[in-house]
Amino acid sequence: MSDPRNVAHNKKVKQEKAHHEDASGAGAKLKKKRAPKDEGGGATDAANSEAGAPEKAPVELVPGDYEKSQIVLSKLKEMEFHSRANIETLAQLTLTIEDELKQKEFSGPIGDIYATQDQFHTRIAELIQGYEKKTEALRPA
Repeated sequence: MSDPRNVAHNKKVKQEKAHHEDASGAGAKLKKKRAPKDEGGGATDAANSEAGAPEKAPVELVPGDYEKSQIVLSKLKEMEFHSRANIETLAQLTLTIEDELKQKEFSGPIGDIYATQDQFHTRIAELIQGYEKKTEALRPA
C-alpha cells in the first residue's frame, strides 16, 4: 500500500501540470490583464486598447484566483469554528466560576470576554457570507 502523502503529492503535481497546460495558451492574455496594474508609467498599447473597451465584469478573472479564494474561505470557516468553540468554553467557565467556585468577581471579566468573542463570531460569520458570494463570482465557467 502506498503512502497517502505520496498519493496526495502526485495528485497535486498532476493538477499543477494540467493547470499550466491550460494556462499556457492564455499567457499573452495574462500579461495584458496585468499590464494596467503596473504603475511604472509606461503604458503599453495592449493596456491602452483594453482600457478603452467596456468592461464585462467589475473583477478581472485571473487563473488561480478562485482556488486561492477557496483557501481563504476555508481558513475563515476554520476561524469561525474555533470562535464557536471558544464561546462554548467561555459559557462553561462562567457557570463554573459563578455556581461552583462562587468567584463572582471574575464573572464580569469573563462576561466581557464572552461578549467580545460573540461579537467576533457574528462579524466573521457575516464576512464568510459575503466572501462566499465573491468566491462564487470567481468560479470558472
